[in-house]
Amino acid sequence: MLRFLAQKRGSLISLVLAALLALAPAVGEARMGGGGSFGSRGARTWSAPPSTRTAPGMASPFERSDAPRSGYGVNRPGYNPAFGGSSFGRGFFGGLAGGLLGAGLLGMLMGQGFWGGIGGFMSIIGLLLQIALIVFLARMAFAWWRGRNAAAGVGPQGSTFAFGGRPAGGFGAGPMGFGGGAAQQRPRTQPIQIAAADFNAFERLLGASQAAYSREDVDALRAMATPEMVRHFNDEMETNRRKGVVNRVSDVKLLQGDLSEAWREGADEYATVAMRFALNDVTEDRATGKPAPGSQGATEATEVWTFRRPTGGGCDAWKLSAIQQAA
Repeated sequence: MLRFLAQKRGSLISLVLAALLALAPAVGEARMGGGGSFGSRGARTWSAPPSTRTAPGMASPFERSDAPRSGYGVNRPGYNPAFGGSSFGRGFFGGLAGGLLGAGLLGMLMGQGFWGGIGGFMSIIGLLLQIALIVFLARMAFAWWRGRNAAAGVGPQGSTFAFGGRPAGGFGAGPMGFGGGAAQQRPRTQPIQIAAADFNAFERLLGASQAAYSREDVDALRAMATPEMVRHFNDEMETNRRKGVVNRVSDVKLLQGDLSEAWREGADEYATVAMRFALNDVTEDRATGKPAPGSQGATEATEVWTFRRPTGGGCDAWKLSAIQQAA
């Protein structure tokens, strides 16, 4: 009887830890966009942006987008919509798979075997999820390998510089003059040149949009982002209000960035850039102003941002059109 109770207690502890591991990614990703991938990149929405020195892996496919899924680019290598368009470790299912794996490992440490940590009726579900996890990890490893080989073939990276010629950090000069990830242009679009003033605008929008999001200033966001992106940001802020919290992002500093691709289609021009930046990301209790459980504080992020402007518009006409997480 005592042994039975001990086994049940061990299984309960394992399940609790699995639940915590499953929820951890959702708590940790609190910055603007919630660590997700959403928005539109015109005709290239469902095609992966070329990898760069800053983001050598594949960018996560979009989880939310107003762009119709026409099938163009959907069958690219490494894309699998069955996983919700997010990389492993992001989203509930990635966390659940990680939690179940952790529960199994904990069961082994407690002398109950790999399956003992999951226990009872969960063992069959755990087996199926672990098989799916192994397949998923194999796919991710293959995609990472392909991305690394693609990045390795770019050639030597030039010296890094910030906008306006400031040394250390910022967007790197590469074989095309704007970073190590020059794109092979696709049909139905025309490549365009991106000037230093445009990169200055991207850096400015990186900090200004984060600041407006922290202030929950929707009007300011409308001046810096497309209506689709503003709608997503507003939904996030409404969710935070219902939870009684507010996300404060400050001290945003671009550390490295480079161009992935830039093109013109119809009446619009697009530029996709990879950016690695430092920030102070805190989720505060709306009533007390104290940090909420799970707040990150000082951290770094690497994301792929796409900007859009009317064809022929100046550097001040760029607006944020999409955010993707770097895998």
